Amino acid sequence: MITYYKNNATGIAAAATHADSIWISAVNPTLSEKTYLLEELKLPEAFYNDIEDIDERPRIEFEDGWCLIVVRIPFKNDDLKLPYTTAPLGIIFNDEVCISLCFVENELIEDFVTYSQRKNINVGDNFSLVFRLLLSSSIWFQKYLKQINQGIKLAENNLERSVRNEDLQALFRMEKCLEYFITSLKGNELLFYRIKNLKNHKESFDPEMVEDVEIEMKQAQDTTNIYSNILTGMMDAYASVISNNLNVVMKRLTSISIILMIPTLVASLYGMNVPNSLQDNPYGFAIILCVSLLFSFIGVILFRKKNLF
Repeated sequence: MITYYKNNATGIAAAATHADSIWISAVNPTLSEKTYLLEELKLPEAFYNDIEDIDERPRIEFEDGWCLIVVRIPFKNDDLKLPYTTAPLGIIFNDEVCISLCFVENELIEDFVTYSQRKNINVGDNFSLVFRLLLSSSIWFQKYLKQINQGIKLAENNLERSVRNEDLQALFRMEKCLEYFITSLKGNELLFYRIKNLKNHKESFDPEMVEDVEIEMKQAQDTTNIYSNILTGMMDAYASVISNNLNVVMKRLTSISIILMIPTLVASLYGMNVPNSLQDNPYGFAIILCVSLLFSFIGVILFRKKNLF
């Protein structure tokens, strides 16, 4: 879908045509929209193909008067095995047109426009738009981090009642999401400092906006690292708990096996076809049974003292 945006008195608003717009947003474009971008707007096809790659890393590139900036943004995934992940958002511009291109449906663009209207924010130039999208990206990282944290707490509460594979797998999924977030935030940080230090443009950047981007990006990174470290420690702790529970069960089963072996051994000795002192005793069976139970009882007491039963 292609949407045109312009500045007005209340912030950024939708425009009717390309001629009235300062920024064109393309999200998951169709084949006809791809043709429009490549043939009418003269968007370099190499840039289009780069952004189409879901694993494209954050970077800035200049070619034939065009500037390509790739930012990693978070989004909710339909795949239950990876509920949160990241995708590339490309901002491509020259002196005549500015286009943002993303191949996944996301909440960032619409939220960014709504926020600009709520705060009466206008976009001054292309790099101002890039910084504001970086800022919005960092904020959405933090929003999804809160949802990931809620998922971690839910799985933790379930594991406190009973250690189940489903809850451990949920923690593992959250750990994968955090790893994707950490990698993307590191790439965005490197990109931010490259843009910030551009010799031909850095004097024109709004210092307050640059500072806001840096603060939000740092906060998103710190929060992600904290959650990742906590989750790693939690996974290690539950692995130790599972191993300890297994050891306890094995010790108890071994103790029970030994206790059951005692009457079996006594019965085997007196069950052989050889003469013994009880073969003619009418109370022989009762005596053997009592001896077996006595030895078993002694074994139980010894194992209880050693906390093995």
